[in-house]
This record gives sequence, C-alpha cells and structure tokens, in this order.
Amino acid sequence: MSHFKCDNNSYNSWTPNKKWLSHFAKKTPICFKSYVFFCSKMTLIALNDMPETNTNFWKTSKRPLMMLAPMEDVTDTAFRELVLHNTVAGQLDIIFTEFTSTDGLCHHKGRDNVAQRLFVSETERNLLKEKGVKLVAQIWGNKPEKYYEAVKFIEANYHFDGLDINMGCPVRNVVSHGSCSALIDNESLAAEIIQATREASSLPLSVKTRIGLKRVDTERWMKFLFRQPVDGVILHGRIQKQMSEGEADWDEIAKASAIRDELAPDIPIIGNGDVLTIEDALLKPEKYHTDGVMIGRGIFQNPWMFQSSLSEIDIEKRLNTLLKHLQLYESAWAHIRPFPILKRFFKIYISGFRGAAELRKELMDSNSVEEARKVLLGTMN
Repeated sequence: MSHFKCDNNSYNSWTPNKKWLSHFAKKTPICFKSYVFFCSKMTLIALNDMPETNTNFWKTSKRPLMMLAPMEDVTDTAFRELVLHNTVAGQLDIIFTEFTSTDGLCHHKGRDNVAQRLFVSETERNLLKEKGVKLVAQIWGNKPEKYYEAVKFIEANYHFDGLDINMGCPVRNVVSHGSCSALIDNESLAAEIIQATREASSLPLSVKTRIGLKRVDTERWMKFLFRQPVDGVILHGRIQKQMSEGEADWDEIAKASAIRDELAPDIPIIGNGDVLTIEDALLKPEKYHTDGVMIGRGIFQNPWMFQSSLSEIDIEKRLNTLLKHLQLYESAWAHIRPFPILKRFFKIYISGFRGAAELRKELMDSNSVEEARKVLLGTMN
C-alpha cells in the first residue's frame, strides 16, 4: 500500500489517496493540529513540517559535529556505554542505535526481538546526559505505512533525540528487497518514506545514505534529498556496489555540500567514510565543507579515540576496557543475546602488544562471559 503521492519538487505538499486520508483521520487525529486540509483538491499542505529549533539538535549543536555510526551487532547499549565511558565531554556529539527494521517493529510476533535494538540501559542514559551526547534511533524498511506505524511505536515507548532513515546499507539481500541503498534509485518511494516518518513524529529527522547505487550519482540524488523535509543528511563516500571496498570519495561529499549550499543551506551535511583518527575527523569538515564527520570502523582501531590517542593506551587500559565491555554486555543482555557476538570485539582491545595474539586465541576459545573474564583476570594476575 502506498500512502503518499509526493511532489518531489516541493517537500511541503503532497496528495494523499482517499484510503490514507480515512486511515489518517481515524488513527492519528493529533497530527491534524499541524495541517490544513483542502478537501476539494484532496491536497495536504504542511504548515509546520519541521521541528522547533529549540528541540532540534541539528540546529543547535556545535560545529563540527562528531558522530559514531550505527553498526549492526556493534552499537548496542553495551558498546555505546563503553564508548561513552571512554569519551571526554564535548568530543562526541551524537550516537546511533543498531539498524532497526520497521517491518519487525510492526510485527506482533517479531516486535520483542527487533525492539532489543532500541534498548537503552539506565546507566547509558545517565552517561548520555552527563556527557551531553544525543542518541538517535536508526530505522530501515521499504513500506511507508510501516515507517509510520513503527515511528509511532518508538515515540510511545522510547525516548530518543532523533530519528535516522537508513538509505545507505549496501548489504545485497537488503538492497534486493528495495530497502536502504536501493532507495537511492527510487526517489518516489524514498519521498513517501521520508514524509510518512515526518508525519509520525516531531523528532529531528535525518537520512544516512551513499553517493550512488551502481554508479556515482551524487548530483541527482543530493538535489532530490535536499528538497525533502529532513533536518540532516549523512553521506558515505562510496556507492552501494563498493560495499566497504576501495576508498571513500570525499570529493563527492564536497560536491554534495556545494549542492546543499545552493538548495538548502540550513540543512547540515555530515561526511562519512574512512575516518580513522580524531585528528582526521577534525580536518575533514574544513577541507570538504561539511558540518561534521561520522566515524564508523575507525572506532575499531581506537575505541578510546574520543578520549586519547592510541599511543597513550597501555596494556592495563586495554584489558580493563575489555573487562568493562564484558560486564556491560552481561548486565544488558544476560541470556538474551549470545556470547559469540562479543568475540568480534576481542581484537579491538587485545592487539598491539607482546603476547596479544596468544591471549586473543585463549579468549576466542572461551564460551561465556565468565570464561573470558577468567582468562583476562588470570593474565592480569
């Protein structure tokens, strides 16, 4: 079912079908406060599409913005809290949840499992407040009505500072179903999804995407996106076909920034791709004219990057950080999530010193948090 027929040349109006109007009126009368209906033409005109400036961190935050990217099976509440523990206030501005399926959130049987991706521990919540960091829920899917329903569920059950639509994940089986990066070549559906999400929530809304699907298509895609009712655009400098191969093209990100300056100068643009150090993260916004940087895999090279350079991290700090991660994971997930997910993190902490390879092997042979903890404590003693 398609809810909206969007006019891509103007983001403040669209023509809904009669079935959607009826559903909208019955299910969400509160949203009528923001709109005037011209029923004779069946045209819905947005009067206050965008969130108030004083509640929109995209409009009020410092520049350059520093962000930690959403990553599958990585940026859960335990890892986010660990990063926050290792962050000096003011060095990190925004973090994101794991990718969350709108279809899953709308499924009565699958919702509980999918909703784990939105879980925020009380200790993480306290650290977010202490460090002044915003938390954004990232969602993905290919059905506007599911976005609307899922976002309503999120607003009713969670407290996030913003929403982000994933139009950049390059995984082939996701793209083959018309989601994430596939939306780069489907402007009409992308517009409907953005509008449905905007309708369901007053939270700040961003889109994370790439410079193209099978080929570089920055100009066409950015001209479309900067005409949509979004508060921020996060642009990865690769096309979907590249996955994570090759180098991110920051010249294309700079081109997108120039398009933004022409079409929508008030919408921040964030660059993403191959940012491995905080020093590089601070240089790129000036060089490529972005409002900030999103760091992804760089956090694997230095999970303390928002606090210290890697050269300042000794063996004791590495071991204690892994112990902390084990504790946070156990506290958050207990028997809910499997232990092997943690094994992908071992090399992050246990590397760069004599005996690291042998210790990693022992840890990889462990089968529980308790076993891994015993290995670490035995090494420290």
